[in-house]
Amino acid sequence: MPVRAVIFDFGGVITSSPFEAFARYEADNGLPPGFIRRLNATNPDDNAWARLERSEVDLDGFVELFEAEAEAAGHRVDGRAVLGLLAGEVRPQMVEALRRCHERLRTAIVTNNFLVGDAAAGEGRRSGPMAAVLDHVDVLVESSRVGLRKPDPAIYRLVCDELGVEPAEAVFLDDLGVNLKPARAMGMTTIKVVDPDEALAELERVVGFPVRADVGSAPAAPGS
Repeated sequence: MPVRAVIFDFGGVITSSPFEAFARYEADNGLPPGFIRRLNATNPDDNAWARLERSEVDLDGFVELFEAEAEAAGHRVDGRAVLGLLAGEVRPQMVEALRRCHERLRTAIVTNNFLVGDAAAGEGRRSGPMAAVLDHVDVLVESSRVGLRKPDPAIYRLVCDELGVEPAEAVFLDDLGVNLKPARAMGMTTIKVVDPDEALAELERVVGFPVRADVGSAPAAPGS
């Protein structure tokens, strides 16, 4: 089936990955390398992180649960400090790719996130990194607002329904293989983002037009 939609993850795709910040925190606090990622991968559907991203617990509840999970795994962490590591830098080349895709195709962001402060009131979307992409997406699906999170297949069905496409008509970019696997099983074309430029080159092969600023010029949007 022809490609009609491109779906982007946010953290680790549109913005840089938090894993480097996790590694620095671990080194600074005497934790084993990869401890935070392993902790988040343990009981991944019902642990503190998953429950926060589905808005089942508030920030204080997350901190209590997450720190208890860390202690049970043999180390102490500061839950609030770990959450502060999540803010990545926006990748301009990804924003440009999203913009070019939006000129020709349906586009979406599907992200596992959590809401506090202005974001909980819906105001954070226009003031943080998300503001860089909102004008270029037709559909925004946030785990904290819909009560579903990747890799639950239901969140992929939801975003496809919102886009008005079949999974086989969609391309999905994410930096985690565990999130790509169920999307691929549903029929989506999937691209794992490790090196952003390589991922965008692959996206160009799939959609059939340039999405990088240094690879040709995208046509003007209809009516512009």
